[in-house]
Amino acid sequence: MDYVELGSRTHRRAATGMLLGSIVSFAIMYSPQPLISLFSKEYGISPGTAGLSVSVTTMALAVSLLFVSILSGRWGRKTIMSVSLLSTSILAIASAFVHDFHLFLVLRFLQGVSVAGFPAVAMAYLNEEFSPKAIGKVMGIYVAGTSIGGFVGRIVIGALTDLFSWQIALIILGLISLLCSLWFWLYLPASRNFVPKEISFSSWWKEMLTTLTNRRLLRLFGIGFLLMGAYISVLNYIGYPLMHAPYNLSQTVFGFLFVVNLGGTYSSLLFGRLADRLPRAHVISIALAILTTGVLLTLHPLLALKIVGVALVAFGFFAAHSVTSGWVGLLSDQGCKAHASSWYLLFYYGGSSLIGWSSGSFLSEYHWSGLVYYLCGLIALIFLLAYRSGTARPSAAKPLSRKPLPRKIGHA
Repeated sequence: MDYVELGSRTHRRAATGMLLGSIVSFAIMYSPQPLISLFSKEYGISPGTAGLSVSVTTMALAVSLLFVSILSGRWGRKTIMSVSLLSTSILAIASAFVHDFHLFLVLRFLQGVSVAGFPAVAMAYLNEEFSPKAIGKVMGIYVAGTSIGGFVGRIVIGALTDLFSWQIALIILGLISLLCSLWFWLYLPASRNFVPKEISFSSWWKEMLTTLTNRRLLRLFGIGFLLMGAYISVLNYIGYPLMHAPYNLSQTVFGFLFVVNLGGTYSSLLFGRLADRLPRAHVISIALAILTTGVLLTLHPLLALKIVGVALVAFGFFAAHSVTSGWVGLLSDQGCKAHASSWYLLFYYGGSSLIGWSSGSFLSEYHWSGLVYYLCGLIALIFLLAYRSGTARPSAAKPLSRKPLPRKIGHA
């Protein structure tokens, strides 16, 4: 395999391109998040309904991911990712001109379909182009971009909404994203190890189902589902207690709260490197302990401690996600990495949609404390799945069977 050499010009361009791509995707995907409580007030809707501005996008993304791999297998990784980023940016601009909330949700659904072309293919691109020995580091860079993107989208929307309106904020974000998408299209290095192939729907579906027979992958899919659901629930609904008495934060100040996501940039890189040296189940458990501490701290009435709690939630989430997403690529066969990535992200964003929506009901019925205890129960399940996933080091993998097996890159 002709892997990208770390430190080379190709590596720098690939890293920059993937960083920009993840920033665009996640900035647009989560841009309505600081506006959820505003939507409740402006349109007279419940927290769960307002939360659909994020959940409907992630649900469309989750379902679309199943079909992305068959297109990328024919058209190539870079083509799919470039089309995804450009179309998502254009749809973001279009959504700014809609004033009916239901029509806004339709455009948000279409954004979920368009953005699906980037994250699943990005993970496959990284796993194909970089050595398995370095995948923890490069996956950490990609995940760092997701945390930066989430921060940029939320902070831009929050500040510009106070200055102008949420529609103007979406237009500016969309234009910036469009420029980044053009850079990605022009400068991302073409795949070296990707081989185009014709895949029938029946054979594609058979390969997708084959991935689900790997129990260790299924546990990782479950971790992604619960992990993303817990994280997105905190960020979706923390605005309800903070933007009302006794805190009464403005839209701009609340938007700047999401600067804590930058802690996820550091934690994803740090834990990505740790996962290359230590048992991944142990590393995930450390990240989950930090996440749990953060969730519980949001119960404290002191505003500073609530903010620290949200910061720890972001730190622990991105750390665990970086380790888990890298582990998926290592456990999947070389020819099924795109399928494994698609399934992982389907569960991952399915958790964002379903748990994110259900958390709104817990908030309405049991207030913030009820939501926190619900999330702690979900995190306990993640601990169990991580423990069951084993502690084998991917770089020193042992066969899962005593019989000789064909060589598999990154098999653990």
